[in-house]
Amino acid sequence: MELRKLRLNESSSTYSEERDEVERDYARLIQSPAFRRLQGKSQVFGAGSGDYYRTRLTHSIEVSQIAREVARKLSKQYPFLMKAEHPGLMMEAAVVECAALAHDLGHPPFGHRGEEVLNRLLSEQYGLQYEGNAQNFRILMFLEKRAESGNGLDLTAAVLLAINKYPFNLEEPGRLKGVYASEWGAIEELREKWGMPKEAPTLEAQLMDLCDDIAYSTHDIEDGIRAGKIQMNPTFFEDPRLIDHVVQEIVCDDGNSALHWDRIDIRAKVIKVFEQYLEQWEEVYRASAQEASRARREMKARSVSLFAMQIGIMDDPATGWKKVTFVRDGKQDIELLRTMEVLKKLAWVTLIKDFRVQRLQMRSEIMIERLWDSFIQPEYGKLIIPPDWMENYEHHKRHWSWARFVADYISGMTDAYAEKVYGELYGSQSGSIYGMD
Repeated sequence: MELRKLRLNESSSTYSEERDEVERDYARLIQSPAFRRLQGKSQVFGAGSGDYYRTRLTHSIEVSQIAREVARKLSKQYPFLMKAEHPGLMMEAAVVECAALAHDLGHPPFGHRGEEVLNRLLSEQYGLQYEGNAQNFRILMFLEKRAESGNGLDLTAAVLLAINKYPFNLEEPGRLKGVYASEWGAIEELREKWGMPKEAPTLEAQLMDLCDDIAYSTHDIEDGIRAGKIQMNPTFFEDPRLIDHVVQEIVCDDGNSALHWDRIDIRAKVIKVFEQYLEQWEEVYRASAQEASRARREMKARSVSLFAMQIGIMDDPATGWKKVTFVRDGKQDIELLRTMEVLKKLAWVTLIKDFRVQRLQMRSEIMIERLWDSFIQPEYGKLIIPPDWMENYEHHKRHWSWARFVADYISGMTDAYAEKVYGELYGSQSGSIYGMD
């Protein structure tokens, strides 16, 4: 379908009949500096804290693998997907793979804490917002550069809309997630050409989002077990404080309303999920000859398989569109959705809320605030920001406020680069005039 191959800024000289359009998108993504920088950005544990733990790069690759395989399964399972009756009701494995690889590009250094700090600094001082999903589109459609394209990577409409899991203008009142107004106009134009229902994501975007949740609820727990933060024994899982903390996270999460937690005993559900998880671990541990490393990997594989095999597509009466979700007997499997949510909250409580992780996040918050203070006054910031960034700013400054420019620059840093610049400005580290920035 030609609508899916649309590009916002295509040059005819770059077109090649020998290459599939999505293959071109894939090449542009994995060869981009923004994608490479994911290897130096935190997932849960700080990038560089060990050679085992996941970074944003490995997380994105794992999400893409899950999403690609599920997309292939669904395309065989649901004949309507192959009829191509609507560009938003299709399921191309290559498109979903690209979307998964690109879904975390907008995350700043130091994980969610970095995102919170940049948003606070922008909103308090300039009335602007910083949000990771919106920053994805700023990178893909403006900040990244490629030959013969004025701005961005110029990806196909299919891939752009598959990344767009929150199809809203972030600057509308009350929006917490979405797309910045500077990029929303082009996204909205594509959605109108496709005839997308208002606020409805494509099936490919929904699948990418669900596979991201699967990865969080399985891979992060594997890292937590490896780090000793999650202990696979009854004493750990039966601890009333742990159960209370997980329940509290569920109750306080405003994004959980679709799971109707108010209709069940949340504490009983958490206890049941913990019991089942520990029972499965004990079975896997015995089958793995009591080798913890093998057991961890097998647990992760089984959990991914359990969730991935239940993904299906159903009609959504609330929107008149279709929904990608866990399906059992033709209905949404809300119990499995709740189980996944409990495991996500387990990872959050035991990893992110760990006091050592909190100390590191407090340190990262201080670093980002001090970097911001160093750059935000233009007369001083222009002297210490790399020349290629300054050239780009001067070229686009009519449409690029200085505050947004500083946020773009800081958010593009890896954890290590942010620490390096901070050390040069405030620490004992002295920068070399021969260093490459």
